[in-house]
Amino acid sequence: MQTLIAAVIIFGILVFVHEFGHFIAARLNGVRVLELAIGMGPRVISRQKGETVYSLRLFPLGGFCRMLGENPDEINEPGSLPGTAPARRAAIMAAGPVMNLLLSILLFFIIFYFIVGVQYLDRSTIGNVLPGTPAESAGLQEGDEIAAINGEPVEKWEEVVRVIEKHPGEELVLLVRRDGMIKEFTLIAEPSPESGKGKIGITPLVQKYQFRRALGSSFEQFGMIIASIFQVFTGQVPLDITGPVGIVITIGAVARTGIVNLLWLTALISISLGLVNLLPIPALDGGRLLFILIEALRGRPIDPEKEGMVHFIGFALLLLLILLVTYNDLLRWDILPGR
Repeated sequence: MQTLIAAVIIFGILVFVHEFGHFIAARLNGVRVLELAIGMGPRVISRQKGETVYSLRLFPLGGFCRMLGENPDEINEPGSLPGTAPARRAAIMAAGPVMNLLLSILLFFIIFYFIVGVQYLDRSTIGNVLPGTPAESAGLQEGDEIAAINGEPVEKWEEVVRVIEKHPGEELVLLVRRDGMIKEFTLIAEPSPESGKGKIGITPLVQKYQFRRALGSSFEQFGMIIASIFQVFTGQVPLDITGPVGIVITIGAVARTGIVNLLWLTALISISLGLVNLLPIPALDGGRLLFILIEALRGRPIDPEKEGMVHFIGFALLLLLILLVTYNDLLRWDILPGR
């Protein structure tokens, strides 16, 4: 039950943010929105405000933002999507994926600002001294600023780590600034059981509610994930596709480990959703952006029926792909009946 609830909440947030992006962009560009729906199937709750129906549907998967002009009979009506300039339509189509990407940055910011805090890696200040370690035995304390190790000056945390790791099992002399005074501490670096590198049991300074640092860390994390996804697309890293079943199972497992990991996973899914939707594949936002680009280059609209057929075929192929990936998930997780 926890898995189901977590999955419904996460998918609901991701879909709502995506469709809300289309909704806001449509309204700003003068396109009439007929319905903004979360979920699929029959309406459970609906309310009309102005010309838009806001609805919650029975099955908590997917959602849509239906704009005037998506039906061929509405193309020539005022405020229809096809009657809008290509640049404005492109902005409307791109708004959904962009909102998913922005959501991921917001989730990272929440983690770094409110929950975990940000590491001060540009300093050599000790944030925590682990119990039962050489650092505790030597008398090092939280807030101590390491100035030098074995006579080698250090200013950043990576320099502290680098020097300590080079001397496993050896004596280290640390010069530390404490309360405006320089103190000397001598200790033996322990070899790490995993790597054999030296360690003394200290961690960097971590603080919450640091707006600029939290925002910077959020964009840095976002950029790292984008770079890793790019490596997958370029073949530098093998592709491992997980379908809806695998995602739900993963959400359930991560939800049991705590809110931080769940928010982190939601951010990863949101980035993936945003990037996939920008791919030039028919039926996706990226496919619609491709048709808008073709229209702009050729100087005249594409036949709506032909474009609609291409998107229909693309949608059918996507459904087939989802079914195949789902079947693979069932095999991977060994949940097919009779096996």
